[in-house]
Amino acid sequence: MRKILLLIGLLFSFAGFAQQSDTDAVVKAFKTANADEVARYFDDYIDLKFLDKDEVKNMGRNQATIALKNFFNENNIKGFDKSSDREIGNTLYITGKLTSTGKAYNVTVMLKAKAGKHQIITMRIN
Repeated sequence: MRKILLLIGLLFSFAGFAQQSDTDAVVKAFKTANADEVARYFDDYIDLKFLDKDEVKNMGRNQATIALKNFFNENNIKGFDKSSDREIGNTLYITGKLTSTGKAYNVTVMLKAKAGKHQIITMRIN
């Protein structure tokens, strides 16, 4: 019985480690200020909202990548500072600030578990 409980505990530990590494990988991608690197974590379709623009729902991965590249280039994004992350069920939330020369933009990212890893399904930049 003790071995079964130990095995179950280890399985939950590894599951938590995988989710944490997904979060760390996404944060690291944002810190590089490289839109292509961030886009590696996009789901096939995402909801995307940029500063002073309407939210676009179900934007394809390629189109979302182009939009994010444009935002990064137009606003001279240099890095990312994570404020917090949390998990609710199989959904992860990451909040932080994209940094540029003299300005910062609030970011909220929602990731869902899909095929054993978390993928970005919603991104809001204000």
